[in-house]
Amino acid sequence: MNPQNMKAIKLIYFLTLISILTYSCQSPTNNKQEDGWTDLFNGKDLSGWKTVMGAADFQVEDDVIIGFAKANTPNTFLVTEEDYTDFILELDLKIENLSSNSGVMVRGQFDPSARDGNGLVYGYQIEADPTERAWSGGLYDEARRGWLYPLDLNPDAKSAFKMNEWNHYRIEAIGNEIKTWINGQEVSYVVDEMDTKGHIGLQVHSINNPDDEGNKTYFRNVRVKTENLDPKPFSSDLFVVNTTLNTLTDLEKDKGWKLLFNGESTDGWRAAYKDEIPSEGWQVKDGLLIIKASDGSESMTFGDIVTEEKYSAFDLAFDFKFSEGANSGVKYFVTLSENNVGSAIGLEYQILDDEKHPDAKMGLDGNRTLASLYDLIPAKKSGRFVKGPGEWNKGRVLVNTDNTVTHFLNGVKVLEYKRGSDEYRSKVAGSKYKIWEDFGEAEEGHILLQDHGDEVHFKNIKIKTLH
Repeated sequence: MNPQNMKAIKLIYFLTLISILTYSCQSPTNNKQEDGWTDLFNGKDLSGWKTVMGAADFQVEDDVIIGFAKANTPNTFLVTEEDYTDFILELDLKIENLSSNSGVMVRGQFDPSARDGNGLVYGYQIEADPTERAWSGGLYDEARRGWLYPLDLNPDAKSAFKMNEWNHYRIEAIGNEIKTWINGQEVSYVVDEMDTKGHIGLQVHSINNPDDEGNKTYFRNVRVKTENLDPKPFSSDLFVVNTTLNTLTDLEKDKGWKLLFNGESTDGWRAAYKDEIPSEGWQVKDGLLIIKASDGSESMTFGDIVTEEKYSAFDLAFDFKFSEGANSGVKYFVTLSENNVGSAIGLEYQILDDEKHPDAKMGLDGNRTLASLYDLIPAKKSGRFVKGPGEWNKGRVLVNTDNTVTHFLNGVKVLEYKRGSDEYRSKVAGSKYKIWEDFGEAEEGHILLQDHGDEVHFKNIKIKTLH
């Protein structure tokens, strides 16, 4: 063989060897594309992933990760070995059976020592919900706080997820904001500072019925971008769940939201029937607006406070924390025209310790319990969405321009009625409010925070005027 051919063969051999070594050293979880995206799934095996917590099986077939449901085992998660901080995640997900609840962990946490050494996954999970409830794309705080963004807060997005079809998820976790899309539709927006870093995970939910064993959940095209992030702005006027203290996002400001409490003073508030704030009882401390405990009586010690402004159609959100056995309320359409003794008259979002305060067992059919329209309409709520004494609850009152009113508790719709309707007036006629002419039907009124003699804390009070 002539020397030139020998050199050529050696060169080809050397280049081939370099190519093989380079390919073998590449991590399947670090397959970076020219546009800055990295494939987290190589389409062939589960390199870069590990299964934790439950005993459900994950397999790879035809460039797809398939999770197989297994009865009588905890939720099972396929999680990345690498942790991620700020990122944009995209993937496709398909569910074929109503029993196959699933989800995507973002900045997920794993404690291997929990549950007697069996491990526990917890943290932010973006839901995949095939049931009639249809909360896919909502944000659930797995094994910790529960639902942060139920889709009662964005009912238009309940139709985004398609059963038996591939659904494209886009999830942005940038700074303290987490935003989600399904099939291009804006779904949820949460501002929270609990976790800043963690794994990405795919869930096969636990099942109890052996007949559902083997049902499949499918995942494909799992990719992440961690540099030069280009967040996608929301265009719709969806509700933002913001757990940070007395702040508004740029989206909220653009859509007309305003803080009713700035966290530093009682500016914008005054005593009911007076021109200034009560001299005692109400205090601002550590960004909270607090009514101190007194004797448990209704507005007889320190007194209620009301907004200086009046509101007609509006969206009002507020966080509240009550002490054990406490009674209080947030009233709206308060006109201050009755000159009555005790608390000013108005429609009331009830704040109550249902377990310890006797008022919960009074009234009719529970219409004096937490989140109810006091003495008129009971709140239909599940215990899993109620936070007890010493815990923060999120309240919301939505009054539309057609006089339809909705109460929410921790993001879940608990009642709806229409001011001035025959049904509404019938309930008023059977209540303690029947002595007040046209009760609750004023065109506008103040927002009121009640002093009922018990300690209650408020924060994150915000309002948007509707037109």
